[in-house]
Amino acid sequence: MSEVDYSPLTESLPRPADAQLMPPLPPQPKSLRETGLERQLVVELIAKAIFFGGKTHLSVLATRLRLSINVLREVLDFMVGEQLAELAWRGDSDIDVQYQLTGPGKQRTSDFLERCAYVGAAPVTLEAYRAMVARQSWRAQEQRVASDDLAAVLGGAHAGPGMLDLLGAALYSGRSLLLYGAPGSGKSTLARQLGQLLHGLVAVPYAVVVGQDIIQLYDAAQHLPPAPQHVSHARQVLERRSTDIRWVLCQRPVIQVGAELDAAMLELRYDSSNGCYHAPPHVRANNGMLIVDDLGRQRVGAADVLTRLMQPLAQGTDPQSLRGGLAISVPVDHALVLATNLPPGELFDAALLRRLGYKVAVGALSDHAYRALFRQQCRVAGIAVDELVLNHLVLQLHGGEGRPLLACYPCELLGRIVDFAGFAGTPPQLTLATLEQAWASLFASCDVPLGSLCESIV
Repeated sequence: MSEVDYSPLTESLPRPADAQLMPPLPPQPKSLRETGLERQLVVELIAKAIFFGGKTHLSVLATRLRLSINVLREVLDFMVGEQLAELAWRGDSDIDVQYQLTGPGKQRTSDFLERCAYVGAAPVTLEAYRAMVARQSWRAQEQRVASDDLAAVLGGAHAGPGMLDLLGAALYSGRSLLLYGAPGSGKSTLARQLGQLLHGLVAVPYAVVVGQDIIQLYDAAQHLPPAPQHVSHARQVLERRSTDIRWVLCQRPVIQVGAELDAAMLELRYDSSNGCYHAPPHVRANNGMLIVDDLGRQRVGAADVLTRLMQPLAQGTDPQSLRGGLAISVPVDHALVLATNLPPGELFDAALLRRLGYKVAVGALSDHAYRALFRQQCRVAGIAVDELVLNHLVLQLHGGEGRPLLACYPCELLGRIVDFAGFAGTPPQLTLATLEQAWASLFASCDVPLGSLCESIV
C-alpha cells in the first residue's frame, strides 16, 4: 500500500539566507592546466562533439563541454596544428569561429568513439570531487536541522511524546536512522520529508575522471534544480562567468532505493554502450540523504545491506574497482535512513542493532492528527470536507473494524472517491455513500464465500 505525503509543503519552512545556501564553487579554469585534465582527454571530447555536430561554433563547444573559450582555443590550436581539425568559418571577432574535423581527424575520432562513446560535459578530477564533498558536507554545523523546521514538516503527524526529539537527535548526530512500523504508517514519506530538511545547495559534477575512465555522477532525475525561492540567486552566481560550470548547483539529493537493491547496485556500473561508468546510489547521494526502503525485502540480507553501507560512511570513503582491476576510493558523505515493516530484531542481531544509530517506531496517528491529515488531503483533491462524514470514517469505519488510523488511508480513500466519480462523470463529493464505496473497495472482505462471489459474477 502506498504511503502518502501527510505534511505541509516544505517551501513554507524558514530557510537560511541565500548567501549561506550557495556552495563555494571552484573558479572557472582559464587554461588547460587549471582544469586538471590531460590534453588528450579534452581533444577526444572536442573531436566527438564536432563529429556529431558537423561544423561547430566555438560557443556551442563551450556550452556542450562546459569549458571556457580560453581552454577550448588552447586545445583547438593544438588540434589544428596536428591536422585533426580546421577552421571552417570566421566572423568579425576572434571567438566568432566555427571548426570542423579534417579527414584524418574523422578517422581518429572513430577510434575515440570505439574506446569511449561518452559525449558531454568535461569531467572533474577525483581529487577535486573529494575536496568538494568534504567542503559541503551535510554534517556541517550551520546546516543542522532546527527543531522548528522539524515540527513544521511533521505538521502534528507522528508528533507523539519524544518523537521530535528522537528524529532531531538522529539528524543532529549524523548517525543512521531506522524507521520501523506497520505498512502504510508513513515511514517512507517521513524519510523523504526529513531529507527535504537538509538545507542548502550543493555542487555536483557532471562526471569524474580517473585516468582514462569517466564516471557519470550527475543525474537530472535525482539531482534536482534549486527550489523556486533560490533560483534567482543561483542564476546570478552562474552568470558571473567566474565559476567552473562543470559543476551543477542542485538541492541536496534525497535518493531512495527499495526492494530492487542488490549487491551489484552498490558498485560502479560499466555502460558498454557509452564506454563509461555510472556511480552507485550511495555515491550519488553524497552531501544529501540515502533512503533504503522495504529493508528486509531485498535479495541480499538486511545485515549485509547495512554492513555494506555503514562501513563506507564510517570511513568517509568507499573502495571501488574499475575494469582491469584498478582500485579507486570514492568519497561517501550522506545521511542514511532505513525503513522497514519488519521487527528490527528479525533483521539484525544485537551487535548490528547496537551499531544502528537511532531506532524510531512509526505507528498509527492520533485521532487529531488523522483528522488533520484527512482535511489536508481533501484540499489537495479539491473535495469539500464534511465533518459528519469524517466522524463516520473515524468512529464507525475505523473504530467498528478496529483498523488503526494509518497515514496512508486518507489519500487512498479520497483517490478512490475521485476514481468512482470520474467513471460516473460526476464531480467527486465526500458523502456517506461515496466514503462507504471507497472503503469497501480498499479492503478485501473475508466474509464473502468464494462460491457466492463467483455466482454473483456469473
